Amino acid sequence: MATTATTSREDAERLIETFIDAWAVLDVDRIMEHFTDEPTWHNMPMEAAVGSDAVRGAITAFAAMSSGIRFEILHQVIDGDLILNERVDHLDVNGRTIPLPVAGVFELRDGKIHTWRDYFDLAAFTNGISGEG
Repeated sequence: MATTATTSREDAERLIETFIDAWAVLDVDRIMEHFTDEPTWHNMPMEAAVGSDAVRGAITAFAAMSSGIRFEILHQVIDGDLILNERVDHLDVNGRTIPLPVAGVFELRDGKIHTWRDYFDLAAFTNGISGEG
């Protein structure tokens, strides 16, 4: 079933750019401004955070363990309210930077992120945090 996009390509690109900028400084309030009122964030190897409180809690927990993150987008496709990107997330944890290859899927509603799914190797993430990777 085809749906009509509610977000222009330019607005979708700008949304992702400002979303990434907010993550770079771990500004939880600015990050949350990019989501709808009832978002879902699902890091696929883990349980999904559903609803604003859960997403805010997950972001706050991440911000507490990291001193920064930089999203390096390698490829990005925008098709209406769907954004797919292949990227490397550079996570600053425990005094070192951990590069984590990620495939991200963003579903937009009314110009904001309604659903965000990230696919990555959980072992690479946990080994990087523990210093084994």
